Amino acid sequence: MPFNRHGMANDAHQEPVPSSARPASGASQPQRPTVCRVTFHRFKQFRDETFELRPGVTLLAGGNNAGKSSILHGLAIWEFCRTAVEMERGSETFLAGHGGQGLGLGDDEFSAITVPSLKHLWTNLRTQKEEAEPDGYTLRIRCEWKGSQGPLHVEFGLALANDRLFVKTTASNLSDSDVLPRLAYLPPFAGMTDRELRTTGAVRRRRIGEGLAGAVLRNILLDMQQRNVEERARLRAGKTKITDRDLAHLRANDPWELLQQNLRATFGAELDIAPFREEYHSYIRVEIVKGTLDGHKLKRHAHYTKRDLMVEGSGFLQWLSVFALATDPEIDVLLLDEPDAHLHPSLQEQLLDSLDGIVLATGKQVLIATHSSEILRDAEPTDILQVRAGKGSRYLVDENQKAGLLAGLGSDYAPRIDRAKRTKRLLFVEGRSDIAVLKTLAEKLGITWAEQWIEWTTTRTQKERKQLYLAFGEEIPDLVVLSLRDRDDEPVEAVSANLVDPSASGEADFHPRRWRRRYIESYLIWPPAIAAATGLTLGEVEQRLSEQHGISVTARFVDSDAPQALMDVRGKAILKPPSGNATLTQFDASAYDVAQEMTADAIPEDIKTLLDDLTSLG
Repeated sequence: MPFNRHGMANDAHQEPVPSSARPASGASQPQRPTVCRVTFHRFKQFRDETFELRPGVTLLAGGNNAGKSSILHGLAIWEFCRTAVEMERGSETFLAGHGGQGLGLGDDEFSAITVPSLKHLWTNLRTQKEEAEPDGYTLRIRCEWKGSQGPLHVEFGLALANDRLFVKTTASNLSDSDVLPRLAYLPPFAGMTDRELRTTGAVRRRRIGEGLAGAVLRNILLDMQQRNVEERARLRAGKTKITDRDLAHLRANDPWELLQQNLRATFGAELDIAPFREEYHSYIRVEIVKGTLDGHKLKRHAHYTKRDLMVEGSGFLQWLSVFALATDPEIDVLLLDEPDAHLHPSLQEQLLDSLDGIVLATGKQVLIATHSSEILRDAEPTDILQVRAGKGSRYLVDENQKAGLLAGLGSDYAPRIDRAKRTKRLLFVEGRSDIAVLKTLAEKLGITWAEQWIEWTTTRTQKERKQLYLAFGEEIPDLVVLSLRDRDDEPVEAVSANLVDPSASGEADFHPRRWRRRYIESYLIWPPAIAAATGLTLGEVEQRLSEQHGISVTARFVDSDAPQALMDVRGKAILKPPSGNATLTQFDASAYDVAQEMTADAIPEDIKTLLDDLTSLG
């Protein structure tokens, strides 16, 4: 049986168990019902589209308007419909063949997601019945999951009439013993209040189903803390303390323990919930304590005064909201819409690692819509679902595809890639000024610059650039790439006389090149050109090169196999940066300034070799 990177069997879905029947945290976790397929009909940009989903953590990635958030929105609306129908009509309406009338709601009662008007839920804002549709429920969202006897599904239909939203179960194959997955949607930042009333479990579930998880965050935290207290009391019953084995299991599996340890490790903080008495307390008080992590305990800072969690920054509150829901035992599927939006890049990587741990401990499913290159770069390709506008979706299979995704492949707005699709030529260079210098030197030599080369500035290694080439090649047949890198501190022997970089060869249309000198600036240390660009005399330039940089430029300057001092000269330390002032040891002229003063006979052979490559491959 295949396993994913979380150590979970890919098809090990057992019979779902209702939340109320799930064992305490000290017991083994049953397999939860998680969504394996979602189908949309006339929902936002999805006219008719199905998305396959895997267990564990899935990262939804793609360009703007590709549909990442829309997938989460659709699942959130499915949960809203489930919650509303169950509360008003009863759970029997989910059973196969039940039928019954739809549930009518005012537009002010719809809170699953934020839209300007309910009409915006429909593709092209068209809500009217079409010829092939069986009834007026023209927007349909169907979720499927695995049950003990095979696939289960429930579909909700939505209709809009006179500004009222009608919801109905339009398809189902459930029997009395089957359980629906419970989903929770968390937008980029879920607002919360400092005066949160204690509510019943039914109200909390309804608020979460309505997309208002932030409004009951303190209730969720209090529930988790009280269950932890009860479980500790059970484990300690008849003993002076909890055994080490039971305590280790509790810390690895209990939601409250997991949440607190994540906060301690990440923020050096933990939650302190004031005792709550149903008889005379109205509001739930949750405060923050800061300190230093010491194993599984927080050593509080001396003289620290705890304060309400509302005073913490948006990054902390976002993190807390994510992990409160991720560890809530009543939630099976967590929908996170850009949870990294308020997090520092250093925390984004930890976010995914921590969610992985929670998935292992609880068996939950987590779907994350993200633009974060930090999160995507560290993720396994097989955990990334690439959503492509008008082209469906796919789970990535290798690093090449991930490299293409990070570079913008598949995005609605990727002008460089769009141009490359037409010209089928990409030129990778390291610096923005490199192209301007090369074009200037080509003009001096009377070489026509091949305009079909689409320039791409990147500091990636040749290996990473080759991955980009392979990813681009999936969508751009016959693509030719010339990849030019600086030699920097690598030995000159690593580069052949024709500039070929053997470290990245092996693909017919990927042409790795590397300068034999350190970088392009090193090919411009020609005293007459520097003198013309700076207004200094030739003698002044030669004297400064000799005294401050220890080099003497001879007639062999143009040779590919020039003297070692010229091969290793640090041209960036001699010429002014493209933008900025020159230092005391630099000439007040940039590489571009000097290139404009070069004569054809002074341009080094390596420059000519590269320009010939561009011409022949173009």
